[in-house]
Amino acid sequence: MPVLRHSSYPGAPRYLINGHFETIIPSILRKVEGVVYERERLTLADGDFVDLDWMDRQSDKIVIVTHGLEGDSNRHYIKGTAKLFARQGWDVLAWNCRSCSGEMNRAFRLYNHGEIGDIAEVIDHVLRTKPYREVALVGYSMGGNIVLKYAGVHGKNAPDVIRNVVAVSSPTDLEASAKLLDLPKNRFYRNRFMKKLIIKLQQKSDRFPGKLDMTNLEQVRLWRDFDHHFSAPVNGYRDADDFYTQASAVNYMGGIAVPALLINAQNDPLLSPECSPAWLAESHPHLYLETPKTGGHVGFAVRGDEFTWAERRALEFVLQAER
Repeated sequence: MPVLRHSSYPGAPRYLINGHFETIIPSILRKVEGVVYERERLTLADGDFVDLDWMDRQSDKIVIVTHGLEGDSNRHYIKGTAKLFARQGWDVLAWNCRSCSGEMNRAFRLYNHGEIGDIAEVIDHVLRTKPYREVALVGYSMGGNIVLKYAGVHGKNAPDVIRNVVAVSSPTDLEASAKLLDLPKNRFYRNRFMKKLIIKLQQKSDRFPGKLDMTNLEQVRLWRDFDHHFSAPVNGYRDADDFYTQASAVNYMGGIAVPALLINAQNDPLLSPECSPAWLAESHPHLYLETPKTGGHVGFAVRGDEFTWAERRALEFVLQAER
């Protein structure tokens, strides 16, 4: 589909003066009230588990929402999406990737941008639980990469009830995005992510002696080094190159067979232009690309609105696709 040249995002409030403010301030200050989940633990095929947080509205439609790196179902953007769709009468499932629900997962492996086996099991479980006639997949940041890769890999073989996909602030080209984390202006994000991930990796090393060499932290100068020594081996990839190739959704999005919307702000500090593949969207029959000039990373705040523009845009796209 043609690239959407004119975004409907009206722009951030004036006090959010650049992409960093638009990213960080909502992440720290935004609170979404009134979201109450019912938790279910799903045992996966390999004996590990993920925790599922449900909002049951007795609907035959459901939105499955996937969080970002080191996020969870309580992140403001997940709860905002859940609240907005629930108000429209949809059931909601906000699932937590392995190790992200407050309890460390059992297996050696963690979660990663390219892991689509887990979301496939979640979707299958949802469809066994209730005969939904419509499923929407919405993902933020890493979660957006996951849902786009899932849709691309499965293509026409995905369950027929999956009608649309929305990805917001998604690093569809992981190598290009990783390079941005090494820029001095992005040191805050890099340190924040790495600190959290190192804690989990140390726990894995303690539980599975000999499988990770934590002294390799001394060799980490670039984010690519971290992916090479840790992200790749803990998740079953050969090295950083193999991880970037297999995990980047852009390498699979050509196979998407349902309406899919990718929203990436032009001033997103964590996304390179390669993450917004206009060359693909321009010739793809199902892929829509919307790149507002502002919005930051998973920001898109709107003055006086309890919901972000991205949350409302996701609902709008899903409802349009229904018609």
